Amino acid sequence: MTDEPSFVYVTYIASSVERVWAALTDADLTAAYWGHRNVSDWRPGSRWEHVRADGSRVADVVGSVVESTPPARLVTTWAPPGRAEGEDRHSRVTFEIRPYEDVVRLTVTHAELSGEDEYEVAASGWPAVLSNLKTLLETGRTLPQAPWRMPRN
Repeated sequence: MTDEPSFVYVTYIASSVERVWAALTDADLTAAYWGHRNVSDWRPGSRWEHVRADGSRVADVVGSVVESTPPARLVTTWAPPGRAEGEDRHSRVTFEIRPYEDVVRLTVTHAELSGEDEYEVAASGWPAVLSNLKTLLETGRTLPQAPWRMPRN
């Protein structure tokens, strides 16, 4: 057992596992609903970067691909660029994509968080991002406002 908190979020999407996989790994799709391009070749051991979609080329998160089993499972490490070295200080995000008849269950587990502050960031960020992903896949457009900018109170 560890004292490091984990955040788990489950959502159901009227889509296919292939489309959900593409939405998580295609840089243009992630830019559309996340405001960041997830850039990698998505092979185990490869680097990945969460690059702002504003053209600045700034990566706000970096890490490595731990596991990639298209279209069912993707595991990556996450860290701010200043902590890119020293993977013992990275958190880990697991995306599990499971079909169920005409829907997909997407489970996101953000584990090995460094404490309550990181947990709070995950707990406010993931629901916003995944709601925007779900809306894009189900309607063809994102939410009219960036949900992560909504005040918490």
